[in-house]
Amino acid sequence: MKPAMETAAEENTEQSQERKGCFECCIKCLGGVPYASLVATILCFSGVALFCGCGHVALAGTVAILEQHFSTNTSDHALLSEVIQLMQYVIYGIASFFFLYGIILLAEGFYTTSAVKELHGEFKTTACGRCISGMFVFLTYVLGVAWLGVFGFSAVPVFMFYNIWSTCEVIKSPQTNGTAAVEQICVDIRQYGIIPWNAFPGKICGSALENICNTNEFYMSYHLFIVACAGAGATVVALLIYMMATTYNYAVLKFKSREDCCTKF
Repeated sequence: MKPAMETAAEENTEQSQERKGCFECCIKCLGGVPYASLVATILCFSGVALFCGCGHVALAGTVAILEQHFSTNTSDHALLSEVIQLMQYVIYGIASFFFLYGIILLAEGFYTTSAVKELHGEFKTTACGRCISGMFVFLTYVLGVAWLGVFGFSAVPVFMFYNIWSTCEVIKSPQTNGTAAVEQICVDIRQYGIIPWNAFPGKICGSALENICNTNEFYMSYHLFIVACAGAGATVVALLIYMMATTYNYAVLKFKSREDCCTKF
C-alpha cells in the first residue's frame, strides 16, 4: 500500500508541476503580446477601411450630383471627373499599402516587445535589427503627418455638404416655406472651386435645391463623407499609438544594446 501511495503522490506532484509549467508558459507568452500595436492595428484597419470604402462611394455620388444638377455640360466638369477617378484609384493603393504595413508593424511589435521584455534569452540584438526598427519609427512619423493632412482634406467635402444641407433646412423652415423668399435662397457650388465659373447652371435655388437635398445621392454622399472623415481620424489615432509603441521599443533596444543584454529583434 505504501509504495502505491508514494507513486500516486509522485504522479500528482508531476501533474501539478506540469500544470504550473503550462501556466507560466502561457503568462510568458501573453507578456510578449504587443497590446499597443495590436490595438493600433485593429484601429488602423478599421479606419482605413471606413475611409477608403465610404470615400470611394461618396466620390461617385458627388459626381452624379454635379452632373445631374450643377453642371449639365460635360466639358465643364471633365477635369473634376478625372481627378475624382484618380482619387478612387489612389484609395485602392492606400487600402493595399496599409493592410501590408499594419501587418508588418504588428509583427515588428511582437519581435521588439519580446526583445524589450527579454522573453527569449537565446536571441541577441543586432545593428541591423535596430536600424530596421528605427526605420519603422521614421516611416510611421511621416505617415502620421501625412494622414493629418488627409484628415483635414476629408473634412472639406463634409463642410461643403453641410452648407448645402443647412441651406435646405432654412428653406424647409416654417418662416420661409411657402413664401417668395424661398426662391432667393441659393447654393452656388462654383464658389468652392470644384467647377469653373462658366459652368451652367452652377447655382441652384429654392425648391430645386430642396429636391436635391431629398435625393438618395445627396443623403448617402453626405453621411458617407462624414464616416470617411471619422475613419481618417481613427487612422491618425492608430498611427499616433504606433508612434509611441515603436519609439519606446526602439529607445529601449538602443539603451539595452549598450549593456549587451538585449534580445534580438
